[in-house]
Amino acid sequence: MHAVLIVLLVAAPVAAQERPPGWAPVPAGLPLYMPGTRDLPRTSSAAALGRRLFFDARLSRDGRISCASCHDPARAFTDGRRISIGVDGRPGARNAPTLVNRAYGENQFWDGRVETLLEQMLHPIEHPDEMGLSRAEAVRRIAADPVYVAAFAREKLQVDADGLAGVLGAYVASILSADASFDRAAAGDTLALTAEARQGRRLFDGKAGCTACHRGPNFTDEGFHNTGAAYRDGVWSDSGRFVVTRKPADLGAFKTPTLREVARTAPYMHDGSIATLEAVVDFYDRGGIANPVLDRELRTLHLTALEKRALVAFLESLSGRIREGGWRNY
Repeated sequence: MHAVLIVLLVAAPVAAQERPPGWAPVPAGLPLYMPGTRDLPRTSSAAALGRRLFFDARLSRDGRISCASCHDPARAFTDGRRISIGVDGRPGARNAPTLVNRAYGENQFWDGRVETLLEQMLHPIEHPDEMGLSRAEAVRRIAADPVYVAAFAREKLQVDADGLAGVLGAYVASILSADASFDRAAAGDTLALTAEARQGRRLFDGKAGCTACHRGPNFTDEGFHNTGAAYRDGVWSDSGRFVVTRKPADLGAFKTPTLREVARTAPYMHDGSIATLEAVVDFYDRGGIANPVLDRELRTLHLTALEKRALVAFLESLSGRIREGGWRNY
């Protein structure tokens, strides 16, 4: 984190047709254009159908795990674990990231291996350490339920892999977080942020340089950065983006997560190795962990104890209200 950048407070104008038709209005402070929603069914009823599937444990091999097992709405769609646990108690490889505002994602997963939510949806279902169910068996189980068959028919969708991915993606795309203290302050409410949080915002934009990576209304550049979190004693515990691109410069680089709801999504980093926001601020104050391809934006910050507390206060101001399901107004 190096350059001083200003957080974009207001979304750029977008054509009206880019608003997902049939969904509830996009919350104030978030843009209309949602790159991650490409090729998804865009109705609130499709999102509602996807929500039922999201909580249905029949989509796991042992019938005990649903998508919500690792993405719990009560935890801002995370699970509070360092590493998620899948079928048969199998540990995953990475921390379960929040699903809030993934409709704005230009890529999905920590390593960005797919672009859209439609592409992403069936990966966790098929992964042997997550839900461990083939897509053919997932389709068979859902097609055996006449209630689901009728619901898909109303959406004019087939009960097949594309149909499952489509409605699940429609639901995830509907999970939006806004109306945080930060948003109310940006809209002119002078009392929305505490004095400490206001100082934290100035540090975030300035001395701490956080906006080098966490910028825009969703507080992420959707890029990939090496902070050294996967580098220990000269060894890479996870190759990160490199597994996708095979470019040496991408070794140990991971996608910048949104900071929306960040106070509710501990533990942090791709591996859940940092337990608290205070520890995250300390990590960046030290300039991350030195390694041969450390991101050039990282440097020692020399923050005081008061400045660190102010930064945490600002990060806490990014927790707001979460709308999910697509059928309710925000």
